[in-house]
Amino acid sequence: MSKRWVYRSHDAGSFMAFADQLQIDPVVSQLLLARGINGVESAKLFLESKFADLRDPELLPGINVACERILRAVRDRESITIYGDYDADGMCATAILTSCLELLGADVHYFVPNRLEDSYGLSCEAIERLHQLGRKLIVTVDCGIGSHTEAKRCRELGMELIITDHHTAGVELPDAVAIVHPGLPGAGYPFAGLCGAGVAFKVAWRLFQMVAGGKKVSDAQREYLLQAMTIAAIGTVADVVPLVDENRILVRTALQLMGKHSPVGLQELIKQTKLEGKSVYQAEDIAFTLAPRLNAAGRLGQAQLGVELLTTRDRERGLVLAQYLDRLNGDRESIERSITLAASKQAKEQLEASNEPVLVLHSPGWHLGVIGIVASRLADRFHRPVVVISSDPHGQKPATGSGRSAGVIDLHEALESCREHLIGCGGHAAAAGLRIEDRNIPVFREALSDFVRGRLGERDPEQTLMVDAEATFVELSLGTVGMIERMAPFGSGNPRPVFVASGVELHEPAKLFGQGERHVGVRFKQHGQILRAVAFSQPEWAERINAHEGLFDLAFRANINEFQGYRRVELQLVDWRGSSQKT
Repeated sequence: MSKRWVYRSHDAGSFMAFADQLQIDPVVSQLLLARGINGVESAKLFLESKFADLRDPELLPGINVACERILRAVRDRESITIYGDYDADGMCATAILTSCLELLGADVHYFVPNRLEDSYGLSCEAIERLHQLGRKLIVTVDCGIGSHTEAKRCRELGMELIITDHHTAGVELPDAVAIVHPGLPGAGYPFAGLCGAGVAFKVAWRLFQMVAGGKKVSDAQREYLLQAMTIAAIGTVADVVPLVDENRILVRTALQLMGKHSPVGLQELIKQTKLEGKSVYQAEDIAFTLAPRLNAAGRLGQAQLGVELLTTRDRERGLVLAQYLDRLNGDRESIERSITLAASKQAKEQLEASNEPVLVLHSPGWHLGVIGIVASRLADRFHRPVVVISSDPHGQKPATGSGRSAGVIDLHEALESCREHLIGCGGHAAAAGLRIEDRNIPVFREALSDFVRGRLGERDPEQTLMVDAEATFVELSLGTVGMIERMAPFGSGNPRPVFVASGVELHEPAKLFGQGERHVGVRFKQHGQILRAVAFSQPEWAERINAHEGLFDLAFRANINEFQGYRRVELQLVDWRGSSQKT
C-alpha cells in the first residue's frame, strides 16, 4: 500500500536568494527553508554549529543543588547509586554519571532494571533492595520525574533522592533533594528537548566545573567529557529526540569525535560492527548499528552489560562485551522476525475479515522485549495503529501490550478511552503500552476500533510522506549529495530529505539480501544513469517490483555509500508506485 505523497511548497525565487546570501548550494537553501530555517544567522548556526555553542551546564534547572549534594557524598565517601533505565538512553546516561563519579574517586554503583522482571523506572521494590545493601543516596537518570510514591518511600527509609530526567513533568513534582530537568515548569531553560543521556552529560560537566572551581577543567576530565559526549550522542539518537538546538550540536560534535574519543568498549563495538575507519560517521550509524545492539541487551534482560560496555577500561573485556552484544542483537532480530511473521499473518486475517482501522494482535509467549518493534514495523506496513499483546503462557500474570500509532491517531488518548478494559496504560501519542487481562482483549479490540473509527469516519487510515523536491538521477551527483550532508546529523526533527524521481525504469531485478533476507536491493535507470536502491525491512517489495510492468515513480533518500574506500550515491527507497509516464 503506497503512502500519500505530499510535496512541500517552494518559492524558487526565495530559495535562490537565500542561497546567494549564505553562499551555499541552492538545493541546501531549499531544504533549509522547507524546515522553517529562514534567517541568515539561524541558518549559519544550523550549518556551522560547534561545541562552544552548547549552553553552560550551570544554566540547567536544579543542577547546582544536585551537584553540591553529589560532591558532598564524594567527599564523605557516601555510597552513591546511579539508578538508570533499560533502554539505550538510560544505559548511556547511567554510564556517563558512573564513569564521571569514578573519575572523581566516588564510592559509586549503578542499578538498571531488568526489562523482563522489574517494573519500569524507579520502583519501591528496587529502592528497598538498595536500602538493604546500605545505599544512602540515589541519583536517577532518564527516570523519576513522575515517581511520587517512590520518592516518599526513599524518605521513609532515610534515603536521599536526586532526580535527573527529561520526560514530561507534572504540575506537582516528587519530593526529592534536587530535580535536574530541562523542561521543569517555570524554570525557563530555553531547550527542553535533551534526552536522559544529554542531561547526565551536563551534570558530569557541571561536577567537573565545581571541582575545578571554574569553567576550565583538568585534562583528564576534558578527555572524559569528549568520551561522554559520544555516549550522550548515542542516547540522543536512540531516544529519537529532535536533532535540533543542543541535541544537534551535541550529536554533530560527537560524530566528529567518535573515531578518536570513544571509550574502549564503544571502540570495540565500532570494530565489531565494521564501522571502524569511516571518514565520516553519521547519525544513521548510531540509529541502525550501534544503538540496536545496546537496546538488544535491554530488550533481552541484560541492560547491565550495555552499561558495562560503556564504562569498562579493560579493552579485552570491552571486546568480549562487544561480541556478546552483537550476538544478542542477532538473537533479538531472530526473535523479532519470528514474531513479525506470526503477527503479520494475524493482521492479514483480521483485515480480510473486517478491514478494521486498527489492528490488535495477540498470542501467548511473544517476547516482551520485541513486541514494540513488531508493532512499529506492522504499523508502517499496514498504515494503521497496531497493538501487539503478549500473554503469559502460564496464565499467572496479566498480558502486556505495546502499540504504535502510525501517525493516524493519538494512541495515548485512544488507550485512555478504553481504560475500563485495561489494568493500566501509559505512553504518548505515537507509542504506548498497556496491561490487560486476557479475557478482555476481544472487547478492548472492539472499543479501540470504535475510537479510531470515530476519529477517522469512513475513510481508510493512510500515511502521508512529505517530499522535499523532485530530482533526476543525473542531478544526484556525489557533489550534490555531499552538499546535502551539510545538513546532517539527520533524525527526528531534522529528517534526511526525501526526493522523488519520476519515470524510472527497472535496470536489474530486485533481490533480497541480509540476514533472513529481509532487505531489498535493486538497480534503476533514468536518462542513462543507473543507481542502486535499497529498501530495508520490506521483503515483500522484491516480488512486487519485479512483477510491475512499466515505469516507476520512486520516493527515496539519497545517501553516500562508503565501502573499501569507494564512495557512490545510493538511494534508500522509502516508497514507490507505478508511473503515469510512458516509456
